[in-house]
Amino acid sequence: MSESLRVVIAEDGVIVREGVSGMLRRFGHDVVAAVGDADALRAAVREHRPDVVVTDVRMPPGFSDEGLQAAIALRAADPELPVLVLSQYVEQTYAAELLDSGGGTGVGYLLKERIGDVTDFVDALVAVAGGRTVVDPEVVRQLLSRRRDPLHRLTVREREVLGLMAEGRSNAAIAGELMVSEAAVAKHINGLLTKLDLPPDADDHRRVRAVLAYLRG
Repeated sequence: MSESLRVVIAEDGVIVREGVSGMLRRFGHDVVAAVGDADALRAAVREHRPDVVVTDVRMPPGFSDEGLQAAIALRAADPELPVLVLSQYVEQTYAAELLDSGGGTGVGYLLKERIGDVTDFVDALVAVAGGRTVVDPEVVRQLLSRRRDPLHRLTVREREVLGLMAEGRSNAAIAGELMVSEAAVAKHINGLLTKLDLPPDADDHRRVRAVLAYLRG
């Protein structure tokens, strides 16, 4: 998806909110609303019907998980609404529920430190708006940590490949990131999917959804 996106941003921190808004505008996207709490987020989505929502997890009044719960509610009301959640930490209680919403398509969960890599962040937003699934490798690591035995089956390299798979990377992109051949990547993927009792799949999007299904299991 290369056309301009209509974006609603929810972030209580003014500096971050304005920074993300300005960043997206520089890339040609239209920030139709930038709000600071979960109630305003819901109202903005009703009013503007955006192409994609970007929301923080912690927002007023409780500064716990209001943003994430609002995202889940929005996805329940409209499963086709793309949502990208940003957070300083992994909220394990609701992260899996978010990733499971809408059939696992058009959803993302990134740590805020990823915003610093502007191009990757905007690419992630476009991917989510286009119906793909984008998950921060640290989110994958923490969700996997709840299933210790299967995680321990994986080699260090297989864990690296798994994290890149969860970001929606193709075999060629993973090979470039790790500086190995595509054949080596394919071998690692086949190995880790076997260890996690998941069938190999050539479709990147379905492959990511399969990994997320395992993480939720």
